[in-house]
Amino acid sequence: MLRLSYQELQVLRFAVEEINNSTSLLPGVFLGYEVFDYCSNFLNLEAIIDYISVRSTGSVQVPRYYIDYQPKVEAVIGTSVSSKNLVFTPIFAPYLLPVLSHGASSIRLSTRNLYPSHFRTIPSDKHQVQAILRVLQKFKWNWVALIGDGNDYSNDGLQALKQQVDSFGICVAYEAIIPQEPAAVTNLFSNITFLRINTIVVFASTESAVSFIQAAIAHNVSGKVWIGSETWSLNRQLLMDSKIQTIGTVIGITITIVPLPGFREFVLRSMAQSSRVACINVAQEDRERCNQECLLCSKANPEDIAAEDPMYSFSIYSAVYAFAHSVHSLLGCDNNGCQRSGQVLPYMIFSQLKTVKFDLLNYTVQFDENGDPPPNYEIVVWDKSMPQLYKTIGSYSADPQNPFILDEKLIRWHTNGTVPISVCSVECKTGYRRKTAGVHQCCFDCEICANGTYLNITADPYTCKECREDEWADPGSTSCNKRTVEYLHYGETLSVLVLMSAGTLFTLSGAVALVFALHCNTPVVKSAGGNMCFFMLGCLSLSGLSIFFYFEQPRWEKCILRNPMFAVFYTACLSCLAVRSFQIVCIFKMASKLPKAYDFWVKNHGQWLAVVTITSLQALLCAVWIGTKAPQPFNNTRSYKDQIICECDIGNPYAFVFVIAFVALLSVLCFVFSYAGTDLPKNYNEAKCITFSLLIFFFSWILYLTAYLIYKGKYISAINAGSVLASLYGILLGYFAPKCYVILLKPEHNTPAHFQTCIQSYTRNISSM
Repeated sequence: MLRLSYQELQVLRFAVEEINNSTSLLPGVFLGYEVFDYCSNFLNLEAIIDYISVRSTGSVQVPRYYIDYQPKVEAVIGTSVSSKNLVFTPIFAPYLLPVLSHGASSIRLSTRNLYPSHFRTIPSDKHQVQAILRVLQKFKWNWVALIGDGNDYSNDGLQALKQQVDSFGICVAYEAIIPQEPAAVTNLFSNITFLRINTIVVFASTESAVSFIQAAIAHNVSGKVWIGSETWSLNRQLLMDSKIQTIGTVIGITITIVPLPGFREFVLRSMAQSSRVACINVAQEDRERCNQECLLCSKANPEDIAAEDPMYSFSIYSAVYAFAHSVHSLLGCDNNGCQRSGQVLPYMIFSQLKTVKFDLLNYTVQFDENGDPPPNYEIVVWDKSMPQLYKTIGSYSADPQNPFILDEKLIRWHTNGTVPISVCSVECKTGYRRKTAGVHQCCFDCEICANGTYLNITADPYTCKECREDEWADPGSTSCNKRTVEYLHYGETLSVLVLMSAGTLFTLSGAVALVFALHCNTPVVKSAGGNMCFFMLGCLSLSGLSIFFYFEQPRWEKCILRNPMFAVFYTACLSCLAVRSFQIVCIFKMASKLPKAYDFWVKNHGQWLAVVTITSLQALLCAVWIGTKAPQPFNNTRSYKDQIICECDIGNPYAFVFVIAFVALLSVLCFVFSYAGTDLPKNYNEAKCITFSLLIFFFSWILYLTAYLIYKGKYISAINAGSVLASLYGILLGYFAPKCYVILLKPEHNTPAHFQTCIQSYTRNISSM
């Protein structure tokens, strides 16, 4: 530290002499300085009082006006210690006496209302904190230890780090103040090892950091990454330690090193002229110690002094030049001399420093509204293979386009070329979300994202997001895929077959109606129901129209007309069959026993009344179904992950069940009435025909329900339409086709005589029983 302080003094002298010898900056004006190198903190206050004392009287006075205040000095440069600046800078503030610090980087010194006259040529630690966080983020080191020494510089820096680590996804696994007791130091390293921390940020003063790193070497701590703050990142004592490489890799944040042309020669020349450095302003009780230190300086190697630690050299150099440029502007100087004369008071320099801006050794020197310069850092890694024992690997600056630059290929890692790992939990595999385990966000378990969800790790690594309705994703996906929209098109083969079958149904129905119309007065047509047959054929055709609503993309009108239309008109057909069966049974078995009831039935057109009543009741049920909650278009996204099946829902489930139950009940009644007439004359026996029709009805809908349970694709609509067709064909082929067969191919059986013979034969059989 002695040689470092002496080097900083030489930089100040070098800058002053360079300005005094300049013909362009302050021509004809010479700067003077007084150096106070205190050897105890007690002497600090004495120097401050001396500096603010009035030049003419040597006494400390409270000025009434700034324009009347002429202290012993116009500005103060130093010290490099943040804590001391925080203490003595407010003393200068009432006098607006500028303090230019070259090494005090505490964030608190940017608080303008507390330190209005403070300027510095070293960036605020808020920028150094950003540089450290960028390095940690670059290498994905999110499980770190923060080590400080308890002074203002350390406390402010670590506090700023802790306030921002969350936004960078970094967790502070351990935090400690460098202890003085050996046992406590041992315990500190044990805790770091126990917590599996591989990255340690040491934000401390030079003395504390050096002792801590030396303790790490002594405790055989190895395999770590050490992030150093600017106070010790280029410390030659540690750089030259023979065992420094055993602790791992050291990465440091430093002020940008700017070589001072001619400084080495200046130091060599100065030390050659003096074999001993005078100790001035030293109290008697400290003079012996100070003289010993000065004696060491005189015996030091000039080459070592010039190259001790160049980090603060440019900061001191630019601080002197900032003061000189302010005076230069106040005196109106140019290459021909200074135009104005008179006193330069502290408040004038204070005002001028706020706007001063000049280029120095290819760098721009200026201060922001807080008295801070723009950030300009270098990122270095310690490397014994380099002549200067370190290597620059990146930078952090005020460049808005690219403030952070780091080339990791330049680093020789202690892990044989691979980037060290310092995490609490290993990063989850692709498509696995983090599930927090413990108090730190960096400690987590991994859980795969379920089907239909995906993980956007850059937005939120903890939440699996649902895909939209028109998207799908496999388990462990990082994005969603578009679903294909599926529905039954008219042009598909199965659709064409169903539609052709429907067309055939209409053709056959028309043909049957024509045959029955041409033979409407024959016994076969009359026994089949007469005019009611034409009503049944019309209902069959209308019910068949519902088939056309099963194709193309469902719309609300298609969904409404699909099942309700079939239910109403098919119910009408079933009611006709049921009434016809009941009426035939009545004629042969009940007319003689209940003649009045039969006469009432015939006179009041009981069969039509029953058909209308049954059909109206079913129509009413369908109206309630549609009125409460009608079937609607429905996008089925559950059946297939990659498809959207466009179909119709059932609407009100209770109304739907009533409608189906009504059809089922009617079909059972129809079967019962037809079965009751199995022993009737052959020409009047409808049991087999109706039973066959109902068996086709039952079988087709059982087949549909079975298919619906095992298959949910788009062709389920075609299967549904096929069930409707089968039900209609069952009536057409089971009931009407045998009648047409007799009419067209067995005309001898379609005579009154043949029917009379069958009736007489049935009557004789009944009588014999």
